[in-house]
Amino acid sequence: MTDRFARAALVALLATLGFTVPAPASAATAAATSCYGGAVTVHYGEVRDFGPYVTTSRCTDINMRMTGGDAEFGWACVQFARAGACNYWTKIGRNWTTIATDVLNGTRFTVPNGVDLEGSSATFQIAF
Repeated sequence: MTDRFARAALVALLATLGFTVPAPASAATAAATSCYGGAVTVHYGEVRDFGPYVTTSRCTDINMRMTGGDAEFGWACVQFARAGACNYWTKIGRNWTTIATDVLNGTRFTVPNGVDLEGSSATFQIAF
């Protein structure tokens, strides 16, 4: 029996016995996983602004969260290369927070940042 017929027979037998193949993950779940899965880790105090970065097709927004350090929270904005100024300052905690929405792929940006108390440490992740 060839491999092709053996596989077909196995599939038929499993279907007869009531086995089903689980449905693939939804598109939203796959997109969220790949967006956050491509996040970069940065440390407050190492540089004045995080970046420069270029947006990708993984995310439609730019997202950020704090993952470590002794700071209570951080502040961040997105400075697009073409605009030259921050969009708006956003408070960043331990959960993913959107700091810019509906950003086109291939957009160059930096992330000016700060923490709640000077001298505090913080580690962040940025997904774009």
